[in-house]
Amino acid sequence: MKGVILAGGLGTRLYPLTHVTNKHLLPVYDKPMIYYPIRTLVGAGITDIMIVTSGPHVGHFLAVLKNGTELGVKHLEYAYQAKPDGGIADALLLAEDFSDGESVAVILGDNTTDADITNEVKRFHDGAVIFLRSVEDPHRFGIAEFDRDDPKKIVRIIEKPENPPSDMAVTGLYIYDAKVFPYIKGLKPSERGQLEITEVNNKYLDSGKLRWANLNGYWSDAGTFRSLYEANTYWAEKHGGDDE
Repeated sequence: MKGVILAGGLGTRLYPLTHVTNKHLLPVYDKPMIYYPIRTLVGAGITDIMIVTSGPHVGHFLAVLKNGTELGVKHLEYAYQAKPDGGIADALLLAEDFSDGESVAVILGDNTTDADITNEVKRFHDGAVIFLRSVEDPHRFGIAEFDRDDPKKIVRIIEKPENPPSDMAVTGLYIYDAKVFPYIKGLKPSERGQLEITEVNNKYLDSGKLRWANLNGYWSDAGTFRSLYEANTYWAEKHGGDDE
């Protein structure tokens, strides 16, 4: 299995900080944000990784990550998303050649978590796995709607719903087989003009090939000032004693 980290976009919600560098290189306690998703993948045994990025600061990744060997990455590639606002699925499509027919573990570059996904990686055979987490602000995320008669069965995933059917958010951590790329190619842009990863997940759901797992442990998307602050606070409290 290969790993793909999606670190594109312009980070407009974090202006003026992201006038200086890419959002995913901002500090979360004592590490650049991008270190955390890399650590999640490497911790699960995934050491062949592509980072998809965009915007005016793409060269900063090379200066920070180099070849990735210091972080346990054996092979690190980069891809450039020409349309920073093209959507998550549009960014993932750039990894088709890199995946070379293998399954991929995909994580958003602003996700910081101490969850261990090793078991799900080892168990994966085909289809898709999405990792869910209860959140306080479900209107910001893709949200799972569950069957009333079977509370563990997802019937639909709704992107940023005004009236969320649950508080279980799609966290931005996914595992896909090679069918993900044909699914993306069959998408039409949403009203936001993006290729939505939620629609990809619903395609797997419609084919009966979507599973979900709880993302146990801490998780934050670190994409707003509030969530960035909370992520910094958590990691400082968890590892702050290392400086003493």
